[in-house]
Amino acid sequence: MASQVRGVHEGYTVAEVLFYERPVPLNRTAHRDLRLKAVNNIRFAASAHSVPLTGVEFAPAARDFPILFAGNSLEEAGPMALLGLRQGENLLVGENGFWEQGIYIPAFVRRYPFVLAEKPAGTEGDDFTVFLDEAYEGFNNEEGERLFNEDGTDAPALTNAVNFLGEFQDHVARTQWFMGKLREHNLLEPRTITLQKEGKGINLNGLFVINEERLRALDEKTAHEFLREGALGWIYAHLVSLANIDRMAARLDERERKETPASVS
Repeated sequence: MASQVRGVHEGYTVAEVLFYERPVPLNRTAHRDLRLKAVNNIRFAASAHSVPLTGVEFAPAARDFPILFAGNSLEEAGPMALLGLRQGENLLVGENGFWEQGIYIPAFVRRYPFVLAEKPAGTEGDDFTVFLDEAYEGFNNEEGERLFNEDGTDAPALTNAVNFLGEFQDHVARTQWFMGKLREHNLLEPRTITLQKEGKGINLNGLFVINEERLRALDEKTAHEFLREGALGWIYAHLVSLANIDRMAARLDERERKETPASVS
């Protein structure tokens, strides 16, 4: 069984973003009375076996799951969190819809149901606009926190969400710089992860990892730049995280045991 995993695609449009069923631009008139009620589950992410990750997240993420680079080509590759080993399955979201307690939740997931999307070329104003997923079960007109105040200004719930989106976009830009440096110094190499389970193979394709031999061969100037800019920390977090592939395989084993009915003697 082969799974294609996805990384950060710089400059993605809303149509390319996971989770969002009915993304629409945030509108002060159409959404004037919209409220956001807390939903005590994260089911929308249950079918995401990988999500993009920004470099600043590598350290906390490396404790819990593999960080790899994914894409159809080296030029398209971006960092991602591997959350499952089977297509359409997030091993960190249980049957109750809760994310496994104590496990890091990527910012890509936490920003939902809002997202920043690029405006079409030639459009006036900012490069990005705020979208929301009208299909999100937490949106309604009666319960929860308002998105807009009575006078039409942004309410705290929306202000906090927009600030988070802005910070996330800054981290995406920083991650793009990081990816440029990895390509410039030829530090990425293709990797296919193959797991054998009960005679069946699971192949994860379209992956790249950092080549440690090439990393050690970097010249002093480049190594110092990587150290000064924090890139070395991100690199070693990625390398350490690869050991978590075995932990994901153990999670899959446990889930498969639950899926298989006990035999009756």
